[in-house]
This record gives sequence, structure tokens and C-alpha cells, in this order.
Amino acid sequence: MTAKDDIEKPIDIAIHALAFLADDIELMGRFLALTGISPLQIRAVAHDPAFLSEVLGFLVDHEPILLRFSAQTGLPPSRIVRAHARLAPPRPEI
Repeated sequence: MTAKDDIEKPIDIAIHALAFLADDIELMGRFLALTGISPLQIRAVAHDPAFLSEVLGFLVDHEPILLRFSAQTGLPPSRIVRAHARLAPPRPEI
């Protein structure tokens, strides 16, 4: 069974993406620096859709990282992009 078999919902994709980042100390450091979240705060926000959207946004904004995650999970990049869009908070109307 591949990771793809275990991932169905956008939130599941994002949680797998968080684990993917956590497995790479350099990537996790970059993510934490960009978001301003401390390692101690991750547990508290790990199931918050807005935070998980930021996790997927980090991947989507960095194509080489997106492609690595895609290859590791077997998910097409387009599915990861769609998961990010579904978790992203609504944009305020102007």
C-alpha cells in the first residue's frame, strides 16, 4: 500500500505534507522561518485547516519540493494544489 492509498481528503494530504517537512530538518526550518511558527506551537495548530493550508502552500510555492512530495506520496501535483485551494481560507471580497 502506498501513501496515496491512505490519503483521500485535503486535510489528510496536508498532514502527510507536514510529516514530509518534519522528516527534513532543513525544509522544516525554512517553513518555520517563513510562517513564524515555533516548533513548540506546531502541536497546537497541527489540525487547524488554516495552518494546514500554509503547509500545502509552502509546497505549492516551491515546485521542486512539491514534486518531491508528489513522488513520495504518489499523488499528482494537481491534487496537492487542489487540496491547498480547498483548505485555504476564503479571500475577502474587495
